[in-house]
Amino acid sequence: MKKLSGLGEFGLINFLTKDFKPGREVITGVGDDCAVLKYRRNEYLLWTTDLLLAGVHFTEDASPYEIGWKALAVSISDIAAMAGIPKYGLVFVGLPPKITVSYTREIYRGITELAEKYRVKIVGGDTNAYDKLVIGTTVIGVVEKKYLTLRSGAQPGDLVCVSGPLGKGEKTHLSFLPKVKEARKIKRLFSATAMIDISDGLLSDFTRIAEKSRVGGKIFLSQIPCASNIRPEEALASGEEFELLFTARPEYGKAICEAGFFVVGRVTGRSSGIKVFNAAGNLYQPGRPGYNHFSGK
Repeated sequence: MKKLSGLGEFGLINFLTKDFKPGREVITGVGDDCAVLKYRRNEYLLWTTDLLLAGVHFTEDASPYEIGWKALAVSISDIAAMAGIPKYGLVFVGLPPKITVSYTREIYRGITELAEKYRVKIVGGDTNAYDKLVIGTTVIGVVEKKYLTLRSGAQPGDLVCVSGPLGKGEKTHLSFLPKVKEARKIKRLFSATAMIDISDGLLSDFTRIAEKSRVGGKIFLSQIPCASNIRPEEALASGEEFELLFTARPEYGKAICEAGFFVVGRVTGRSSGIKVFNAAGNLYQPGRPGYNHFSGK
């Protein structure tokens, strides 16, 4: 019998959801950063959820304030990846009975302060006892129909771009700021054709765009913006960055760079696959594309 470790996170998702029948009101269901639902005449409703586990998404010595902050931030980041605006949130937690009331209060202080910063109203949730800390959020947002940006819109010839330096995720993943304003700017100024937030690594997340858009791509290590003391090879697979990865037509290349964003590659035809090139222009074979749940890598 096949094990989950052999199927992988996205193989499992595809297996479990292949028979879902979402209905006419669903514009986009499983397979993007958010579900997209019919809403108002000029707007769609965005709906996302995330689950954080002790020992996987944060260590036991992480501050409870930062744990709460990150729990909400990852869902707001999903809304940003669709060029949307977050509006409402739900919080659900599994709490070990041994932890203190003050520790729990700090978790919710992190959630509350980030919610206030992004004008997200926390409207409910659920609380249970569990042997390890588990915390999840659901966020609902809106996006104008003309702003909606899916993973499936990349076209051959498009530029592959990122919103900021990579390789800092290990230090900032508990305190990052979701790129809501940046995503809106990217869509408004450059008519981004596809977008995703980088949670599992540049190469891994570009692969998701490529699969949904039915395209290939070239990534150039020499063009990847790196955090201090980080090599491009490391930045290629660095997870929990939460920078935006987007594609745009080549005529926006100069403006993208002038606005402080970075071009790291180009979209190609599907038959070309996804290739990475080093500074000498030679094909580079990465050791791993990024993080994959169930494989432990």
